[in-house]
Amino acid sequence: MLHVVLYQPEIPPNTGNIMRLCANTGARLHLIEPLGFRLDDKELRRAGLDYREWVEVRTFANLESFQEQIKPPRMLAFSTRARRLYTEMDYQENDALLFGAETRGLPQALLDSLPERHRLRLPLMPDNRSLNLSNAVAVAVYEAWRKLGFSGGK
Repeated sequence: MLHVVLYQPEIPPNTGNIMRLCANTGARLHLIEPLGFRLDDKELRRAGLDYREWVEVRTFANLESFQEQIKPPRMLAFSTRARRLYTEMDYQENDALLFGAETRGLPQALLDSLPERHRLRLPLMPDNRSLNLSNAVAVAVYEAWRKLGFSGGK
């Protein structure tokens, strides 16, 4: 199982789409506060459709609380500032895939606290800034799940 960790997400439809993705891939979803919305937000529910009941979603006051309670063996941070491609990683069960807020990504200090080999990027065309958060999470989750043999899937 994979852990998807959204660090201070801001846009409800993105998180709703990621809920649906997690329900369909068996990943668990963890939200690091502050959130830019409430969990009962209408747009969040609409994007998540009826998949909310099929995914485990937990919120944490900060990233440290997540790490203390869940104890993921590895934290893999996705950032346009990373050097290593996401396809070069050998993913493992219980990896935590960490994504930053839509408008600012992950804080540099947080990235710097992780080993460089655990900082991953999705390639983009030159001069482009980033992908939509829910698209980036989908690409990363499916690559990790593929490398894990689509464990638990059919």
